[in-house]
Amino acid sequence: MIKNFRDKVAVITGAGSGMGRYLAVLLAKDGADVVVCDVNQETLNETVEMLRQYNVSVSSHILDVADKEAIEALPEKVIEQHGKVDLVFNNAGVTTGSHFKDMDEENWDWVMGINLEGVVNSTRAFIPHMIDRPEAAIVNTSSIFGMVAVPGQTVYHATKFAVRGFTESLAMEMSQSNPNLQVHCVHPGHIGTNIAATARMDEDEFNKQLEEQDKLPSIFTRKAPKSLEEMADQFREGGMHPSRAASIILNGVKKNKSRIFIGLDAKLLDLSQRLFPKHYHKTWPLFMPLMMMFRDKKPLKSLD
Repeated sequence: MIKNFRDKVAVITGAGSGMGRYLAVLLAKDGADVVVCDVNQETLNETVEMLRQYNVSVSSHILDVADKEAIEALPEKVIEQHGKVDLVFNNAGVTTGSHFKDMDEENWDWVMGINLEGVVNSTRAFIPHMIDRPEAAIVNTSSIFGMVAVPGQTVYHATKFAVRGFTESLAMEMSQSNPNLQVHCVHPGHIGTNIAATARMDEDEFNKQLEEQDKLPSIFTRKAPKSLEEMADQFREGGMHPSRAASIILNGVKKNKSRIFIGLDAKLLDLSQRLFPKHYHKTWPLFMPLMMMFRDKKPLKSLD
């Protein structure tokens, strides 16, 4: 079991912002060399700047995780620069807001390529370089939406349920054949990231979402956004700070938790589907005040 991250080499996708950025920062703070990857050059550079204060080796790669050839080439680049790979965080993710019958096939393929194929291809590419490491871990990001479902997120649910199934089966396989390689599935609740800002959603789709929200209990809609920009801002500012989410993930890795739930909202929503598999949505108005009350939006004090 992994006791600490000192002298480990960690690869993080989606490291240009959100949980990926703070996974890199906290790992570097703990003495790990970090390999940060993202499709956005500007935000990736910002992450690299944040890492300069730590006395560790840092490398960065512009990477579209949906590009299978680029993923397959990454392990050799990492090993050439750092000599080994101990930790892989398949964290990159996107979404699009649309009902399945209205969704462009291009948008479906975009989400599937990043959220699912990116995870599978990265795992396949890195496993041969990790199975002989004395301590190693693959950490795949699913979502609480890999446990429960809502309208308008069919492709996101498809990917996150699939990541969960893939990761849990892989964990069982590794525990039998390569127990030194830990495998973890992460289920975040509402984390204050840019995923809503980068979602592919036009004004018509946004308006349909608003119409659907009118049918929900008022506790869900009293602060409903009036524009795409407002939606993105609310999502980023209203969730748990991603540094806290990253800390929970790393603590879960140290404790070798197969499922890592992030936030009280994730734990309560998971509990709702366990207790009421067919009618869990009906319980959510009861949980919502607790979810809102105990969401910590402040960054970790250790990062001040």
